Formats: sequence, structure tokens, C-alpha cells
Amino acid sequence: MDFPQHFRCPISMELMKDPVTICTGVTYERKNIEKWFNSYKKNTCPATMQCIDSFEMTPNHTLKRLIQAWQQNGKSKSCIPSSPAQAAKHEELISLLKTIESTPFKVSPLKKLKSVVEIGDEIKLDFKKSGGVEVLVKIVVQILVECCSDFVAFRACEEAIGVLDQLPLSDEEEDCQTLQLLMKPECIKSFTIMLQRGSAEARFCIVSIFQKMARADFHWNHAIKDEGIDFFKSLLEIVSDEMCTRASSCALQVLIDILDASKKSRLQAIEAGALCTLIDLLPDSNKSKCEKIMLLIKLLCECAEGRLAFIEHGLGIAAISKKMLNVSTAATKIGVKILWLICISHPTENVLEEMLMFGSVKKLVALLHIGGSSTTKARVIKIFKYHGNTWKRYPCFPSDIKDYLGLGYDI
Repeated sequence: MDFPQHFRCPISMELMKDPVTICTGVTYERKNIEKWFNSYKKNTCPATMQCIDSFEMTPNHTLKRLIQAWQQNGKSKSCIPSSPAQAAKHEELISLLKTIESTPFKVSPLKKLKSVVEIGDEIKLDFKKSGGVEVLVKIVVQILVECCSDFVAFRACEEAIGVLDQLPLSDEEEDCQTLQLLMKPECIKSFTIMLQRGSAEARFCIVSIFQKMARADFHWNHAIKDEGIDFFKSLLEIVSDEMCTRASSCALQVLIDILDASKKSRLQAIEAGALCTLIDLLPDSNKSKCEKIMLLIKLLCECAEGRLAFIEHGLGIAAISKKMLNVSTAATKIGVKILWLICISHPTENVLEEMLMFGSVKKLVALLHIGGSSTTKARVIKIFKYHGNTWKRYPCFPSDIKDYLGLGYDI
């Protein structure tokens, strides 16, 4: 039986039954790649011939579900129209896709395609099953060949991205093939370029697509492995864009979804300057944006590299202290967690002085009186247990804190 190319194991070229992904992001049939590593004693990726250090294999559940669904439903990709109206729309869709593939002037038919796809869920499903996503992805990656110098190709890429943003994406079987195509490294690279150089509308569409992809069951580490730092720099530029608050908020949520799921991605974000950007944005952020930024700072500070970058910024403690007790309960809780992470990692004398000078200690004391969650209060008490002896030497340190905590003079 003829079957899609990406269902084949690159080693045997046969349909995969137990697909696994290795550190290079390439997927193989488990028994074939195990034989390559164990029996043949190879330390390279068979498809790319890249030397690898890790032989860890991650089951590709999404691709496995996609293969099983394809086997159950047969190899037909076309939708069977259920009415004359749907049949007419199907013919129009097929005609547009053929025109887009054959003509060098793609912008106009792509705009028309977008208006057709917007009609409803049935036409979107028909579009996917008719190979529409494959056609659009070819247009998107074309800017890598043209090196962004061809304005016509660039505009066509923007229009193709606008159509892709119309499509729902999830980890359901019907969306798996679409996600596989969008997760290809060359597609991610093109998206990254468009984030840097595209129009405001195109940048928002890409961030919207990323948000849908981040919530689906896919491996971001493999997708952004080669583009990681540039990828995060591009997202951070969108986050900093004050002219498009909608895209900025959406980009923040994408960062949260990615960093919350991947510690490796946090290191790339830190290297891309995420903490510096987030701390600079925090003082003037509104409630919703503030909570997202503080959550991101907290995620990054869970890494030693993140805590170091936070301290080196110089205004991190001041920015966090300003927002505690002034924004929301959620922001205060996150702020305490950030300070707790800094305080348990052997902070310098200068850091502890900044906490006193910028009001962190004062607000931590206030939290003990106000109350709150037991977890937050426990963290505040631990902070004072660790560093009370340092702070009590300063005249501004509250004299009643020792009695309140029941710690006497030995804190």
C-alpha cells in the first residue's frame, strides 16, 4: 500500500508501528534505530549523519496516532461532499490550490483562499484533507530559498501564514499531520524570520499559530533546537512591542506554554536575554501582563542561570518588590516565590541589602501580618530564618519581627 512519506522509517522505508524520536528530532521505527545504535555501534543519526551524545528515544505518540488513524480511514485524502453547495465549495477549493501551485503570482489566489477557508469548519477540514496545508508550507519555506530578497515571495508567505492561522490545531488525530508539517525545522525557521521582518498582522498570525502549537502534544525542543535563541529573541521582540498589545499578550502566553513544559527551552530563553527584557517591561505593565511576566521570571529563576541573570540585572528585586501587594494576590504569590528562589541560592550581601532597601523585607513582614496561603507564609518564614541575622543589623529592620516569629534573638 502506498502511504505518506513521513510515515516511513528513514532506515527501512517501511510504515512505522512504534515511532520514536531521537535527539536530532528525526523519527524512526524503534527496532531499527535500536539496531543501528546497539548492533552496529553507531553514534550518528542515520538520516542526517550528525554525531550525537544522547541515545535517548522519545515515543512519538502523535505520529503513532496519526498512522493508526490513516490505517483505519484508508489512504483517501479528499472529502466526500454531502450537498451540492459543499461540492461547489470543494471544487472551488481544489481549483484555488491548483492555481496557487502553478502560478508565480500567488498573493491574489491566497487572499481568495483565505476568504473561502473562513467560511466554516467543514471547508477547513476539506482544506486539510485536500493537501492544502502542504501547499501553504511550501510557500512559507520558500523565503529560505529566496533569502527574503524576493518581495513577491515574501508577500505570498505572509498571506499563506494568514490562511494557516484560520485552522484549528490540537493534539487530535485529524490535526496531527498539520502539526507535523508546521513543526518541521525549515518551517519554524521561516516563521522566525517572519517574526523579525513581517508585517504586524503576519507577526500576530504567527504568534497565534505558535500558541495553538504550544498547547498541542508536540516536542518543542526538537522543533526549535537549531533556531532556539533566535526563536526566543523574535518572541521577546513581539512581547516588547507596545504598538500591538494583542500580539504582545499572545506572545507572553506562548512563552509560558513553552517554558513551563521544557527546562531546556528555559536555558535558551535566558541566553536570548529573556530576563533582562521581562524585568525592563515589568514596572509599567498592567495587571494581566504583570502576572504573565512575573510567572515567566519565576520559571526562569528556577534555573541557576536564571537566578544569576536576575541578580546581574540590578533592578530585578526592585521591580518584583514594587508589584508585590500592589497588583493582585496571584502576583504577590509569584513575587514571594521569586524572592524565595533568590534567597535559598546563597545570595550575596549586596542582594540582601537590595531586598531591604527596595522594600522587599517590609512587604514580606506585611505578608506575615496580613496572612495568605500557607505555602506563601511558610516561604516568607524560611526567608527570615535564612537571612534574619543579616537584616537585623540594620536600623530599618522591624524590631517586632523576632517576637512575631517566635524566634527570639537567634534568627
